[in-house]
Amino acid sequence: MSSIHEECGVFGVFCPECTNVAYTAYCGLFSLQHRGQEGCGITVNDDGVLHTYKDVGLVNEVFTPEVLEKLGPGNMAIGHARYGTTGGRIRANCQPLEINHVKGVMSLAHNGNLTNAADLRLNLEMKGSIFHTTSDTETISYVIVQERLTAGSIEEAVEAAMGVIEGAYSLVVMSASKLIAARDPRGMRPLCYGQCPDGSYVVASESCALSAVGATLCRDLMPGEILVFSGQGTRSITTHCNRKPSAMCVFEYIYFSRSDSILNGVCVQQARLRAGAFLAREHPVDADIVIGVPDSGLDAALGYAQESGIPYGIGFIKNRYVARTFIEPGQSSREDKVRMKLSPVASAVQGKRVVMVDDSIVRGTTSGRIIRLLRDAGAAEVHLRISAPPFLNPCYYGIDIDSRDKLIACNHSVEEIARIIDADSLGYLSVESVERIAQGGVNGGFCTACFSGRYPTALPTATGKHRFERKLSERNTKNG
Repeated sequence: MSSIHEECGVFGVFCPECTNVAYTAYCGLFSLQHRGQEGCGITVNDDGVLHTYKDVGLVNEVFTPEVLEKLGPGNMAIGHARYGTTGGRIRANCQPLEINHVKGVMSLAHNGNLTNAADLRLNLEMKGSIFHTTSDTETISYVIVQERLTAGSIEEAVEAAMGVIEGAYSLVVMSASKLIAARDPRGMRPLCYGQCPDGSYVVASESCALSAVGATLCRDLMPGEILVFSGQGTRSITTHCNRKPSAMCVFEYIYFSRSDSILNGVCVQQARLRAGAFLAREHPVDADIVIGVPDSGLDAALGYAQESGIPYGIGFIKNRYVARTFIEPGQSSREDKVRMKLSPVASAVQGKRVVMVDDSIVRGTTSGRIIRLLRDAGAAEVHLRISAPPFLNPCYYGIDIDSRDKLIACNHSVEEIARIIDADSLGYLSVESVERIAQGGVNGGFCTACFSGRYPTALPTATGKHRFERKLSERNTKNG
C-alpha cells in the first residue's frame, strides 16, 4: 500500500505451430498487470512481418477483442506492461518498440533502468540517431541495432550490446525468426521461462504469467544469460554470466512480485512470511490482533502473527475496482483514494491493540491516512510494522524513487515518524534481516542500495524520471 511505483512486466511466446499468439501474450500481460498500469503493448510476428499495437491504459482496456483480432495470426509475440521510471506517460513511450533497420526487423521490450543511458544517448545522437521517445529502452534498441550492423546474428548483437549497456535490465527481443531473452549480468530484474504442453516456450518477468498461459516453469535465466528460441531449438549464451556479483532487487520479494511467483527458486509468499517472522523478533509488542495492509502486507502480517503468537485477523476489505493509490499524479487524489480503496473491519479492530503490517513508508502520508482509518474504526492502539528497512537513498535501477527529499526517513527519526503518522509505535525490518528473507535461493546476492546506500554499479550522471523530456525542452528553448 506504499507510494512506490511498480516495475514493468515483459512477456514473450515462441510457438512455431501456433497462430493465436496475440491472445497468449494478452493473457500473460494480464497476469503481469500489477507490475505496471500506465500502458501496454504487443508485437506479433507473422512469418517475419511484425504487427504492433500499444497505448496508455490497462491491458483489458487497450486490447479489446477487435484489437487482438487485427493483430492477426503469428508464431511469435512479445508484450509489455509499463510503469515508466524514465519518460512520461505517453503512447510513444509504451512498448514494445518496433525497429526496421538495414539488417531486418526487431521488436524489443525492457524492464529496468540503465545507469549509462544519458551518455549512450548523447553518443548515439552525435552519430546521427534520431530518438522518437524519452525512455531508455530506445537507447537499448539503437545500441543493439548498431551492433547488428557488424554482428553475424541478432543474438550476437544482443551479446555485444550487453557489454555496452549498464544497469538493470531484463529484455525480450524478437527478430524475423527468433525470440531472444536476456538478463543483466547482476540479475537485478527477474526473468524466467517455461514450456507449454504443445511444446511452445514462454518468457516472462514472473512465473505467475507462465501459469496463466498453461506453461510449466523451467527455470530463471541466470544473471547475464541470453536465451535464443528459434526453429533450430533453444540455445543458451553465457558469455556475460559469472562476471559480476549477483544483485537482484530485494524489493521484488517485498513488494513488486505477485505472491504466487517463484523468483530464483524462492516462493515470494514464503519470503514475505519470513520477513514478517523476522519483524516479530526484532520489534515485538503486546497486542491483540495482527492485520496486514492489502495486498503485499498480508503475507508479512501472517508471518508476524505466527512468530509472535498474536492472532491474525482481516483488518481491511479492499475495493478491487479502485486503481492502486500511487497511480494518481496528485497527492490529494492519492489520499482520497485510500479511503475509497480500503475499508476497515470495525468488528475486528474495535477496542483492540492492533499491529498493522505494511511493506514500506515513503512520504508517510498514506500510512497516516490508513492509521486514521483504524482509529476511526475504534482501534485502541495502532503499532505499525514495516517489512522492509527505511528508504534512505534513491534507486537508479527501476524503482521510482529519485530524490532523498521525498523520503520521510531521511528527514525524521523513527520516533518522529511515528508521531507524524499517529502510530503508537513503529518498527522497520533491519537490512541484515531483509537480506535473509529469500534464503535458500540460487544466486543469493541482493541489491539493497535504497536502504543501505551500497550501490552495485557506478551511479548515473543524469537522474530523474523526466530527464530526457527536460533535455529536449532545454534544447528546443536554446535553438528556438
